[in-house]
Amino acid sequence: MNYILLIASVLLGSLLVFIIEPNKKIVRLLLAFSGAYLLSATILHLLPAVYTANSDATNIGIFILVGIILQSVLESFSKGAEHGHIHMHSDGKKFPTLLFVSLCIHAFSEGLPIHNADDNLLWAIVVHKIPIAIVLTSFLLQTKYSKKTVFSFLFFFALMSPLGVLLGNKIPFFNTYQTEIKALIIGVFLHISTIILFESTENHKFNLQKFMAILLGVLLTVFTL
Repeated sequence: MNYILLIASVLLGSLLVFIIEPNKKIVRLLLAFSGAYLLSATILHLLPAVYTANSDATNIGIFILVGIILQSVLESFSKGAEHGHIHMHSDGKKFPTLLFVSLCIHAFSEGLPIHNADDNLLWAIVVHKIPIAIVLTSFLLQTKYSKKTVFSFLFFFALMSPLGVLLGNKIPFFNTYQTEIKALIIGVFLHISTIILFESTENHKFNLQKFMAILLGVLLTVFTL
């Protein structure tokens, strides 16, 4: 079921682009909702879980900070695709290899702790992936890449998180250091979710629709814990 949901989230986001072509306003609201859901799940569930599993608060804190730094490095190559904003222009002559590799590393790392966590982490990632897939698919379709290249990119991207789940379950190293890995991913989530919420606000003005999307994301997390 984990594998199906993770793959389906990317496929759903991509299909929405082909079927209804969501406008920027809708995508921003989806991003705000996913960012609020991701941040709430991280604070209300993931953080308490790792600190309960490991009494060394300093050690956990270090791994969280490493996760934040790691995501900052990945974003220098992915151009912000993880939080729904691809700040790049392409002439279609060269495939964005660094963007592809960075997104795959990000998606793979998200899947590593799922086997040793409950459904809150899984659903946080699923909710996060849908608007990201929308933005990514929209970007690729606006380039001069062939549809075969676009579909191949999306297919491999969809497989990365399930691959992380599989290896996280089968390789002893990931099970031995599952708490540290979760702390690392918490840092990644904190970075991504806060960037999503900050960037989804234009000119720092109050936006009722965005506020309702954020509130919905928070409440959904609270009532599903």
